[in-house]
Formats: sequence, C-alpha cells, structure tokens
Amino acid sequence: MSTSRSWSWTWTFDRYDPKTERVVEALCTLGNGRFATRGAAPESPADAVHYPGTYAAGCYNWLPSQVAGKQVGNEDMVNLPDWTRLRYRCLPDAGPAGDWLTPDDPSLRHHHVALDLRAGTLTRRMLFQDADGRRLGVTHTRLVDMADPYLAAQQSTFRAYGWRGIIEIQSLLDGDVTNAGVERYRALNGRHLTGHRAGVGADGVAWLSCETLSSRIRIGIAVRTSSRPLAAVALSCTKAATAQTFRLPISRGHPVVVLKSAALCTSLDRPAGDPLASAVEHVTHAPDFATTLASQKAAWEHLWSQGEVKVPGEAGRILRLHAFHVLQTLSPHTAELDAGVPARGLHGEAYRGHVFWDELFVLPYLTLHFPEVARSVLMYRHRRLPAARGAARRAGRPGAMFPWQSAGSGREETQTLHLNPRSGRWLPDHSHLQRHVGSAIAWNVWRYAQTTGDTGFLYGPGAELLLGVARYWGAVADYDTDRERYRIRGVLGPDEYHDAYPGAATPGIDDNTYTNVTAAWVLARGLELAAELPPSRRRQLEQQLGLQAEVLTRWEDVSRRLYVPFHPFHPVHGDVISQFEGYGDLAELDWHAYRSRYTDIRRLDRILEWEGDTVNRYQASKQADTLMLGYLFRPAELHEIFSRLGYRLDDDLWRATVSYYLQRTSHGSTLSSLVHGWILASQKGPDAWRYCEEALLGDVMDIQGGTTGEGIHLGAMAGTLDLIERGIAGLEAGPDGLRIDPAPLREVPRCTFTVDCLGHRGIRIRLLPGRLGIAVPDSRTAQPLPLHLPGGRLMTVPAGEQRWFRLDASAAP
Repeated sequence: MSTSRSWSWTWTFDRYDPKTERVVEALCTLGNGRFATRGAAPESPADAVHYPGTYAAGCYNWLPSQVAGKQVGNEDMVNLPDWTRLRYRCLPDAGPAGDWLTPDDPSLRHHHVALDLRAGTLTRRMLFQDADGRRLGVTHTRLVDMADPYLAAQQSTFRAYGWRGIIEIQSLLDGDVTNAGVERYRALNGRHLTGHRAGVGADGVAWLSCETLSSRIRIGIAVRTSSRPLAAVALSCTKAATAQTFRLPISRGHPVVVLKSAALCTSLDRPAGDPLASAVEHVTHAPDFATTLASQKAAWEHLWSQGEVKVPGEAGRILRLHAFHVLQTLSPHTAELDAGVPARGLHGEAYRGHVFWDELFVLPYLTLHFPEVARSVLMYRHRRLPAARGAARRAGRPGAMFPWQSAGSGREETQTLHLNPRSGRWLPDHSHLQRHVGSAIAWNVWRYAQTTGDTGFLYGPGAELLLGVARYWGAVADYDTDRERYRIRGVLGPDEYHDAYPGAATPGIDDNTYTNVTAAWVLARGLELAAELPPSRRRQLEQQLGLQAEVLTRWEDVSRRLYVPFHPFHPVHGDVISQFEGYGDLAELDWHAYRSRYTDIRRLDRILEWEGDTVNRYQASKQADTLMLGYLFRPAELHEIFSRLGYRLDDDLWRATVSYYLQRTSHGSTLSSLVHGWILASQKGPDAWRYCEEALLGDVMDIQGGTTGEGIHLGAMAGTLDLIERGIAGLEAGPDGLRIDPAPLREVPRCTFTVDCLGHRGIRIRLLPGRLGIAVPDSRTAQPLPLHLPGGRLMTVPAGEQRWFRLDASAAP
C-alpha cells in the first residue's frame, strides 16, 4: 500500500495488494453521517480479501449465538444490501468470451485508487490486458451524497484499446449479505436481515426491501442503472437480489459509461414512511452524475469551511483525512437522527458498531465546529437515560448507570465472552464493569455547555444526565471507617487489562483512581449545577431524581473524601498515584524480555493468556488510565480536584506519575498514544511528538496490525484534531470567554481553524510562533469576545474585527 506525499487533498493507493485491501476499503469509506459504504471494489463480493459493506447510523439488530457451549446475544450494526456490485466481461468480435474481471484477475496490469477529500469521491482505475494484447481500461467514481443524505452514485467508464466488440455488464443489487467482516466474530450469528423482496420496475428501477430480524427496522434500497450508449436490458431476480445485464458495443474512442444511482431509506427515518416507496421515489428523481457531483462538492466545501484544521506538512494532510472520516460518520445530517458515536465509525464491523466512551474524544472537536451535532450525540445518551436508570435500579442503586457498550436500546451490550485469537480460547469478558463511562457522559455535558453557553440544554436534558450520574456515584461509594474515606469497589478502569486481583474469585478491582477522581468531579459539578438551576426546574428534578437535602449533603461529603491510592516508586521521587488499590504490589513485568520475544506486545493480555499467565499479575497497562486525568483536566484544575479531596498533587508528583506509567504501558489501544502525546506536549516532554505521530499514523499505517480494515478508530482520529486545538493551541472556551494557552511543538509550527463558541459563529484562529490572530465575524447580536492569554492577560476582540497578539508580551496591532 503506497500513498501520495503531497499537500494535496487526495490520498492515493498506487498498487493492488490483497493483504492490505481491507485497510484501503476502510480508509476509502464514503459516508454522509446517515449512511456509509466501504471503499470496496464493485467487481468483488465478500471473500477473504474484499469486504463490501454499507451501514446506516443507528441501525442495529440483536441475535443469539452458540459460543463455547453457551448461548450469547449480540447487538450489531447491520451490514445492509450491497448497492455497488457491478460485473463485466469482454466479448471480442474474434475470440472467446472473457472471464468476469476483478482486481484479482491475473490480467490486471494497473490499479490506482484515489480518495478526494475535497469532493468526497472515490475513484478506482484499472487496466486489464489479455494474452492477445487486448486492453480494457476501467474507471469507477463513487460518492455518497452529502447534499442529499439518502442518495449515492457510482459512475463506471470502460475503454477498449486494441480491440472492438461487446462488453457485458451486470448491475446487481445484492441483499444476500451477512455480518462477516471481523474474523474473530465468525462463530457468531451474522444473518441479520430477513423478509427479502426484490424486483425491477417498468421504469428500470431495481428495488429491494427487507427488515432486521429482531429490531424490525425496515430497509428499502432502490437502484437506477443507466448506460451510454443505450441498450436493451436483460433482467433476472431472486427474492434477495436483482441483476440487470447490458450488452454494449465498445471500441477504441467509443467508451461505455454505466451510472448506478442508489437511494437508501429505513424505518428509522423521520418523518416516518414506507422505506421502499421513499427509496424508489428518491432514486427516480435523482439528478445526473455531473449535477450530483456538483452538489456534493458544494456540500463538502461548506463542511470544510467549518471543520478544517490546517497544519502544514504531512501531519496536516493526515489531520484532514481524520476530519474527513469524522464528518462522514457525524455530519449535520446526524443531528436529525437517533445515533451515538460508533467507536469504529460507519466503516466496518469491529466492536459490532457499538458506542463506548469515544465521544469523550470526539465531542470536543464537534462542539467547537458543529455544536448541533455534538448536542444530538448527547441527546442519544439522554434518550437512553431510562435504560441507565433501570440498570442502576437492578443493581440496587439510584441514579443512572450507563452501559460500557451501547447500541440501539441503551441496555448493556458488552459481550459476556470474548475470543483470544492467539490462543483460540473464549474467555469471560468483564469489561462491562467500566462504570467510568458515566463520568465521561457527565464531562461531555458540562464541556458542551461551557463551550457553547447552551443553558437550555444544560438545565434541561443535560441536568438530567449529569445529576443522574452524580446520583449513582453518590450512592455507590461506600464508607470505609478504617480509612475514613469513601471507596468504589469492583470496577474496571480505562486500562481494561486488569479485570480482577490475582487469584480472586470475583471480577473487578477497587478504587481505580481515574474512576474515583472523575466521580468526585461529577459530584462537585452536580452540586454546582443543582445550585444554579432555576427554582422551578430544581424543584422538578428534586422530585424526579430524589435530590433531598440529605442526598446533596452526602454528595458534598463523598466529593471531598473519595479515596485515591498512592504507592512508593523511587527513593528520590517518592510516591506516585496508583492506578488502583494494590497496583504497586503487583509483580514487575520483564518488558525487555517480552519485546525481544515478540515483535508486537500491544496486546500483552492476549500473549500472557496464551502462555498460561494473566496480565492481572503485573504492573502493566494497556492504555492511559490514571494519566487520562491529564487529558480531561488542565494542571490547575487537576490540582484543585485533588486538593478538594484532601490530597497534595504538585508538578513533581504528577511528572513522576507520568514517567512511571510511560514505562509500564503497552499501548494496546489507539487512544493510548494520543493521550500520552497530549500529556507530554503539555509538559514540553522530549518524546511528545513520538506519541503524537503514532496517534496520527494509527489508521493510516494500520499500526495495531490488521484492525483498521475492520473499521477506523474514530476516537483517535477526532482526538488528533482536538490535540491540535485544545492540546497544542491550548484553546478552551468557558463562561468568561476564550482562553488560549499554547503548548507549542516544533513539529506543528502553525495551525489555523474556525470555531463556534459562546454564541459566536465562525471565529477564525491562527496560531504562529509567538503570535496569535483572532478574527470575530460581525453580526447584529455579536458581543466583543473576551480573550484570556498567557500571563493572565485579558483582552477583547470586537465583532467584525481581526486582532493579532504576541504570546509573550502585551497585545500588539
């Protein structure tokens, strides 16, 4: 796999390699926030190399499966019927008919794939040559329409060189698809669609309808295939597929063009209607390809004007690709849907399309650029608040206990068994004990409201979310009379490796620092929010959530007395913050030996289990856990939280803690390098760029070893954009204005982006070495923007003006 190295908006893959084709498919996925289609070759069905897939936001289905002698259930994002399939073969005037051609045919001589980020198009060019020297050039150009979110199109052009004859082309609409894109899920039931009906109308529009097996989501897809030159069409249909066959004359200088226009509708659409009728109506009136492409380019131009983060060089080119995939998954069209943040985008079936905590890394970018989309993601959580309350109630607690993995219903969708592909064993999965996901939701609510000034949301759905999580934390914390501290037991932290103490009969660890500190923060914010609510709303929530005076008194006590463990690290450096109670008592791992023995130890847990050992025995973390606190909270804020808890946290202790975990982390998650890069950049650490660069390259280079082909890592992609804006530029919006406190990196000498905050739309920010430019657009209602600069300087930028400031001195014109 090779890519271009220019500053351009185009990513190119210059040769066909079956081993990396699925990575290309994922990186070349096209979407519009409503649905997305993987960048698979239209010639090839799903097989060991190729995996075409189309996924609609929020379209899930639950199925039972038999695994290791047990029945388990999984709710998956459903692979929908394939609208892209196109087969072709040559029928020369002289000689026998050729085979159906695919990229795997030995006659392939040239293969080039180009992803145009500016236009949102994917172009695949191939050249085939047979043993007699006859050549066929094929160009496919595909788009998933950002202007009309129900439409997609694929134009294919065929050119003959050195021969003339007939080209036979089959346009297929294939509903006989399953979820089979992740090898380790192959033992699970993947046939989610049922009730297929298919046909071709008198107007030549092929159609297919089906529905998901248990969630009963109805799906309608219609495809209109046209050709130039015109030709008669032979039809064949099954109940799950249609085929339209064209036989078209082709010769040098007389190309053949086939256009597939597709429409996808589901019963999730609003307003409700008949999905099949809607799809047929949409595709019947779909414009020609040139018109569709023009509207697509205009839609993307508007998105880029709001969402681009400009950085020079290769880093900037990768950041643009990351923004492209974020916006294909979560666009303004998503704001109209009931959809969360799928951890792997709409790009593949890894993690079954589930929603974890990734909005923690995605929402900061969306809030600054597309606040209405950020709000809709938070509303996805709010609509599942009844399920979270039910889960807490079943656990014997008040408040809201959100699931670690969420999908359609809001119930806990974390698998009970997971496969270790190295050992082939199915193992108990206890990751549902990551209760810290509730704190992530509360943090997202608070940061969204602080950035946008949207008190309507904060006092409405936001208050129900944040106070519901606080209600749960206030009750789940148990008082330890010996320590005179509150403790939270039986949980998992973000690390995920440690799901029990060595030899323990029950899962979970006690007093995960990240969990306890974020719980204390949520309780403090809950008290603050309860105090500022309008009186009538406060009374309403007091009744709804049970916020009696004694409950708030307990919140105050717990928020100041939650236990944070420490353990000795170094005779000079002293203690460090423990990841959880007892972490410092675990054995040290021989990291050098494992790195020497294995080429990649990112999934150290799988290696140790394969060896008959367990990672629970060692001071070894999969990803940032305790250090996640440095991602969520700036140093002064983190010091304040620890002070409120009665602990001292100075710079030396934090630096020692960072150093300690850097030496004991395997980085088995794409989020790990992102967080470590962020923290080291804030400390101006010498290795900061190494981690930042790894975060940038995670999917582009498939650093995790085969996982990108199963779907991109949306949290890491969005997190790199946030790294530039909030990490390196040091941007933070709050009720008192915009704060800029850069942590510059030599490798990112300048950056430019446009943000929305505090009621101002389209604030243009340019950060150069030692200088900052701010332009505030003019509007009738815009007020001067308060700007807080390093050294405690408070400036204002009037609406309709641009101002430049020195970052090491007073403001200058």
